[in-house]
Amino acid sequence: MAEETLNAEGLNCPLPIIKAKKALKGMAAGDVLNIRATDPGSVADFAAFCSQTGNELLSSGTDNGVFTFAIRRS
Repeated sequence: MAEETLNAEGLNCPLPIIKAKKALKGMAAGDVLNIRATDPGSVADFAAFCSQTGNELLSSGTDNGVFTFAIRRS
């Protein structure tokens, strides 16, 4: 299982989702994409994105205004 990191800090909706979708497309099933974002809307956006695409949202959290997500590619 490989892991990649996507820095989407400073980007507003829908750019973090678009960049995550592109990154996941190039990954193998089971790989994990770690994302860092500053858009508060990204919390709901990534939950909805995973629900719609079948990818698994492994974790989400926040640290000093930076939202973090780990998504496993389906």
